[in-house]
Amino acid sequence: MIIDFLADYYRDVEKYPVLSQVEPGYLQKRLPKSTPHNPEPIETILQDVQEHIVAGLTHWQSPNFFAYFQCTSSMAGFLGEMLSTGFNVVGFSWIASPAATELETIVVDWLGEILELPKSFLFSGNGGGVLQGTTCEAVLCTIVAARDQMLSQIGRENLLKLVVYASDQTHSAIQKAAQIAGIHPKNFRAIKTSKSTSYALSPDSLRAQIRKVVEAGLVPLFLCATVGTTPTAAIDPLDKLCAVAKEYGMWVHVDAAYAGSACICPEFRHFIHGVEDANSFSLNAHKVVLNHFGLLLPLDNLRSFMRNHVKMANLFEGLVAKDKRFEIVVSRKFAMVCFRILPSALSDKVHKNDKLDIVSEEDANEANRKLLEFINMSGRVFMTHAVVEGVCVIRFAVGATL
Repeated sequence: MIIDFLADYYRDVEKYPVLSQVEPGYLQKRLPKSTPHNPEPIETILQDVQEHIVAGLTHWQSPNFFAYFQCTSSMAGFLGEMLSTGFNVVGFSWIASPAATELETIVVDWLGEILELPKSFLFSGNGGGVLQGTTCEAVLCTIVAARDQMLSQIGRENLLKLVVYASDQTHSAIQKAAQIAGIHPKNFRAIKTSKSTSYALSPDSLRAQIRKVVEAGLVPLFLCATVGTTPTAAIDPLDKLCAVAKEYGMWVHVDAAYAGSACICPEFRHFIHGVEDANSFSLNAHKVVLNHFGLLLPLDNLRSFMRNHVKMANLFEGLVAKDKRFEIVVSRKFAMVCFRILPSALSDKVHKNDKLDIVSEEDANEANRKLLEFINMSGRVFMTHAVVEGVCVIRFAVGATL
């Protein structure tokens, strides 16, 4: 019955508003005030789910979902979850579930080989990876590893001298992980990027920042380089950044949460050129390759899935580019398009305090925010925004499964 319920949901998902239309606190008014004392038939429960829960869902599987970066699923993922839950697999050690542990090592190596990662990153090469709940967990693990490695050399009393680097486009999870690992908040350095480098981190800027902290008696510890930043899918130049970091004995982590999975396609593999000089690498398989159970799908199918999304993004980019009221803010590399209404597309003058004034970037930002809000509240499409160098851009991220 639940399988049929889900099948009907997928059949009808496009009919629902993509972004939930409920108000905060809506569910409190609909459910019982206390725990039910007696069971109910599954039919009644599913009716409640349909009426009360589905109404409060943002439909990530909708073909009209273009927000954030997609969290994709698949039939293979469903079946894998059913098997894992049915077996009650608890894989915290080999003896707790030998099959789970060994399957993880095998599948992680498969992924590493598909991505042409260095042999040293694979179990077969005396390295190895692990499935984490989120990239946030993965980054925290790598910072802790880098911290302990460095402190074993310079003494644990020097913890507050350690410095972590990233670009100002890097996900905030990096800064949070650094604080959890005990790095002094002032020692997290977000290096400014600009449109001139397509918002990628400049090796020269990194070197300049490192020199400053060394002169101040601090210790450069860790660099997070990103392949596919959240705001614009910017790509940091791994090979050049690794070269700078290695001059100072730093740990380099590659956060390829979004775009790393795309590199299963040979035409995108060059975007992680230089990963062989990094210390660690992480990606979110669920954002492109239909979660880790989805790796059971044939490789050619996964590549076709990714290429279709890029093709759709390319089509959308072309349509936007033809409309002179809009601007493609950064060149598209994968399946996300960043665009905005241009200031010149608005009337030559706007009213401010009952006076006429020239259209400014601030006016354009407000127009883009209002446009996005109008689109999202229609329920027909869901997109998100980013702010880069003070400019509000609309993000159109293709990646839904359906």
